[in-house]
Amino acid sequence: MKKFLVSLIAAVTMAAASFNLQAAELKDGEQYITLSRPHSEKTEVIEFFSFYCPHCYAFEMQYEIPKKVKENIPADATFKQYHVNFLGAQSENLTRAWALAMALGAEDKVKKPLFDAAQKNSLKSMNDIRQIFIDNGVTAEQFDGGINSFAVTALVKTQTNLAEQLDVRGVPDFYVNGKYRVNPEGLSRDDFVADYVETVKQLLKK
Repeated sequence: MKKFLVSLIAAVTMAAASFNLQAAELKDGEQYITLSRPHSEKTEVIEFFSFYCPHCYAFEMQYEIPKKVKENIPADATFKQYHVNFLGAQSENLTRAWALAMALGAEDKVKKPLFDAAQKNSLKSMNDIRQIFIDNGVTAEQFDGGINSFAVTALVKTQTNLAEQLDVRGVPDFYVNGKYRVNPEGLSRDDFVADYVETVKQLLKK
């Protein structure tokens, strides 16, 4: 992944405007990988990420891939971001906190400060995470009343169970309709971000 990110940075710097994404034909094993599981009944894109992951931070803050995917998918498709438990000392607490953010519709309020804190390794307990929520517009009552609620616990299970079912081993990792995994190694280095978005859009039609 480090080698891949270096290539990505170089490619974005010297991207060729003439690259024709619309003409690119998707091939299984190249731009995407088909999973041996049923197609989802929902039209959806799910990104698995970790606040501790520097590549996820680059995807989110520098290249804005999640934002561009969300903006370019059809109106009947949903885009979700699920946190994983296998990176960082506070990963399980962050998965629960992210579930609370989803339940409150506060993802955009807390995403960047949680990323920043995790990247600095400054999170030592749930209390540190709680303070970030409070500092960014979530009341203490909302946090304390929701963090261990039934709804949040259900969202925690949704995230962790799906990560296990899809055998997610690294992040960032994008899945389309529960059937297709975007393969970043097979995407264009000339215009990686646009190719990522176009690949997701085409996979949603399969």
